[in-house]
Amino acid sequence: MTLEPRHARAVILSLALGTFGIGVIEFASMGLLPYYAAEFGVSEAQAGHAISAYALGVVIGAPVLAVVGAKIPRKQFLIGLMGFYAVANLLAGFAPNMEAFMIARFASGLPHGAYFGMAMLFAADLMPKGKRAQGVAWVITGLTIANVVGVPLAGAIGQNFGWRWGFAIVAVICGASAAMIWRVAPVTPRDPNASPMRELGALANRSVWLTLLVGSVGFGGIFAVYSYLSAAMIDTHAGPDWTIPVALSAFGVGGTIGNMIAGKLSDWSRFGAGFILLCGMIVMVLLYTLTIGNWVAMSVAMVALGSTAGMVIPMQVRLMEVAGEAQTLAAALNHAAFNLANAIGPFLAGIALAKGYGWEATGYVGAGLAVAGLAFLGIAWLDSRRPAPCPA
Repeated sequence: MTLEPRHARAVILSLALGTFGIGVIEFASMGLLPYYAAEFGVSEAQAGHAISAYALGVVIGAPVLAVVGAKIPRKQFLIGLMGFYAVANLLAGFAPNMEAFMIARFASGLPHGAYFGMAMLFAADLMPKGKRAQGVAWVITGLTIANVVGVPLAGAIGQNFGWRWGFAIVAVICGASAAMIWRVAPVTPRDPNASPMRELGALANRSVWLTLLVGSVGFGGIFAVYSYLSAAMIDTHAGPDWTIPVALSAFGVGGTIGNMIAGKLSDWSRFGAGFILLCGMIVMVLLYTLTIGNWVAMSVAMVALGSTAGMVIPMQVRLMEVAGEAQTLAAALNHAAFNLANAIGPFLAGIALAKGYGWEATGYVGAGLAVAGLAFLGIAWLDSRRPAPCPA
């Protein structure tokens, strides 16, 4: 269904506003970690479990909601997902203790992957042939802008007015996105061929699982470091308070550059792009360990590390190639995989910190996860070289 360019842009803007809100609080919650840890009276390693709770919510919610929503019209489904996300973040902002906060963060993660997957497909269907990828790119741009502008702004608000305001503002943004989708998005008919069983067919595909393993393990290398960036800067007195939003924004700048690089690399080779980006990740997290305590060097390291975050692009393209008709579930599962990495990275790095190994340990854990992701990429590449079975 192709719309007039002005109408299509309005719809995509409403969708991108939702990805902006999701991106802001997903990453800002890491920057706000020292503040809610202090208020709830827990260690920073324990507070990191809230990040893992959100990521596990994504991992569980993405496939379940993608399958459940297979026969629901996309407009209504997107409104419901965004409305739920807004309410869950509002509850997180009002959480009276760490237990309630973790439950709210888990609930917040449930609609994340399904929203991203459905929004990208919805945007692609609105664009004319030959420009479908542009619609997808604009939806993802909301996430990119969130890292450059939204995350440091939320961090500054958290520092000056209290961490709860970060969650409350995101609830307002996501509520506005749901209202805009309701106002401008066209009503789409149900896909008569859509069914939960068709989507579940992707789970029987070995290539899908191998691709997901690369992201769910390898990308943990970034989250092991980024999740504790603010805490490391505060604990080592790396710089004044205003330097923390700068370092967070530096990661977003690197991510923007990395997306452009990853797009070009992915056109050349999916596996080649994944190999280069994972190798770069290993180098960058190890270099980060040498910068701890100097906010300028840490910010530069964040730009470099963010440039490897574009690994999501070759993995998404690979999934689209191997998922067949289960495109909705595949798109959702890709975000689930990267959020599983968001659970694994902080969890393992938190264990190392709890044992007293120091902030450098986050970089060593990150390097180990990136190496493991590289191993899974090699297995996936070898599997792709197997001859296709001959038809009966």
